[in-house]
Amino acid sequence: MKQAIFPGTFDPVTNGHLDLVQRAMHICEHLVVAVAGNPPKEPLFSTDERTAMITEAVRGYGDRVSVRAFPGLLVSFAREIGIHLVIRGVRGVSDFEDEFRMALANRRLFPQFETLFLMPSEIYTYLNSSLVKEIARLGGDLSHFVPPAVERALQEKLASNGGRI
Repeated sequence: MKQAIFPGTFDPVTNGHLDLVQRAMHICEHLVVAVAGNPPKEPLFSTDERTAMITEAVRGYGDRVSVRAFPGLLVSFAREIGIHLVIRGVRGVSDFEDEFRMALANRRLFPQFETLFLMPSEIYTYLNSSLVKEIARLGGDLSHFVPPAVERALQEKLASNGGRI
């Protein structure tokens, strides 16, 4: 497989996301980490901030990983850049049900678009961005959950928002 897309909100990017990036790199030659510019919920970080954090986090992968924001439907973005494979992380049964529905809808919109589900390492099966934000809000140690630059960004965002996330 030559290219794949790994989409998400990444608000913020976690070590679980990065684990999936590493796993996807065993499958494809080039991975586009696609930052949703219009997520269903209002994100803590702007699209530019999320894109910058991910770019920093994947810097060590060189040109095998690129990061791009996209404004609309994932399938429209995939068509635009000529990629037919999406990588989705599945941590458990509830993730699978949601991802399965999304994969079927994407296939209806773009029949050549395939979805590949990857499981993260077991140490990340509980990890998501909402949990990371809650730990940050309550002053917990984030070093096991996010890259150092993301931890700093969360602390700065907390300080600028008066301790609210």
